[in-house]
Amino acid sequence: MLFTTKEITETVDMVMRQNLDIRCITLGISLLDCVTGNGGTTRARMREKILRVAEKLAKTGRDIASEYGIPIINKRIAVTPIALVAASSEDTDYTPYARTLDECAKTLDIDFVGGFSALVQKGFTAGDRRLINSIPEALSCTERVCSSVNVASSKSGINMDAVALMGKIIKSTAEKTSVQNALGCVKFVVFCNAPEDNPFMAGAFHGPGEAESCLNVGVSGPGVVKSAIENCRSMSFDELADVIKKTSFKITRMGQLVGREAAKRLGVPFGILDLSLAPTPAIGDSVARILEEMGLTCAGAHGSTAALAMLTDMVKKGGVMASTHVGGFSGAFIPVSEDEGMIEAVRGGWINIDKLEAMTSVCSVGIDMVAVPGDTDADTIAAIIADEMAIGMVNNKTTAVRIIPVPGKKAGDWVEFGGLLGAAPIMPIRACGSSDFISRGGRIPAPIHSFRN
Repeated sequence: MLFTTKEITETVDMVMRQNLDIRCITLGISLLDCVTGNGGTTRARMREKILRVAEKLAKTGRDIASEYGIPIINKRIAVTPIALVAASSEDTDYTPYARTLDECAKTLDIDFVGGFSALVQKGFTAGDRRLINSIPEALSCTERVCSSVNVASSKSGINMDAVALMGKIIKSTAEKTSVQNALGCVKFVVFCNAPEDNPFMAGAFHGPGEAESCLNVGVSGPGVVKSAIENCRSMSFDELADVIKKTSFKITRMGQLVGREAAKRLGVPFGILDLSLAPTPAIGDSVARILEEMGLTCAGAHGSTAALAMLTDMVKKGGVMASTHVGGFSGAFIPVSEDEGMIEAVRGGWINIDKLEAMTSVCSVGIDMVAVPGDTDADTIAAIIADEMAIGMVNNKTTAVRIIPVPGKKAGDWVEFGGLLGAAPIMPIRACGSSDFISRGGRIPAPIHSFRN
């Protein structure tokens, strides 16, 4: 892959002035060969393998960032879903597995480790139930462990028993981490159509179909896209789309270079590159501000869903042209607390839960980093999850919910999470209930188009 002098100059400018960065390099590690019938032995084998395979990850990230001058914000690990790894053991509480992962992350100086996860879109195994019931305690006693549960897919439908259980788990996690403003919920996500190769937290895990180990890269550049279209107000949508696509291509080429070099130094295969416009609370690093640059007065204005749909599609098209292996989410994220423009839109009353739901039908992920009143009941949370799962199932796309019922907070209050997690206003929730709907249980069948084979 050859780079011209002009491209190098453009990339330097993107990094220095437009907040371009490698959001994460995520090393996926299979733990299937660590499984034994004894929990203690399995955890010991997990620890040995993670420390051995990921020994150079943090240093490699620092070295490449220094040599290439491109910030690498997070170094992360994703492992085989622990519900699969622990299933054959005698353990009924899987919290010790989370502690093992957390200890490894601290030893290796890794920012996050994902994979305290279960895949229950069609039903539960005994191991799945044990892991899910362990989530509140696991997330309250660890710092760097992230958890996810896939409860729906376009092929299987929506496991409504799992959805109902998620509402209870989220409430319990919020209560156990109440002194940290329900921080445990920030590290937990519920999925439809969860990708097995996603490098972004909190949903990263190393899927059963993945290699022994591989390196996945997440690139982010909302500021670069905004800068590219700042002088495009007079352009038609056709011309504007082309500008966004070409900009995404340039961003992805940079990520491809870094990803391949990191994989080479670690001695593992390069997996995928996820080009997702993932914002931060920093000024100039907002997806919402891109929508405004496209001609909207504010994010959430009528037209926001159409603007976001085009943005997401052009990001994908530019990324696919620049990298042979594009995966994960690859689109645009709209997490409320992590995007200063989204925060302003919520505070101004321009975006509510309903508008977020509409917008997430066309972008990556879903109801993400949304803080709600602490007295929101478990069935209402489950119903919000069900709506998002339906959008993902019917549209054959990934959707997710990361919702945070903050104990002691009410609509209009403010909550701080810190760092890249940002802060957010507490969003109001509709008062009418969904309990009878959620209590039906069972499975919402997959849509008719799922029968393609």
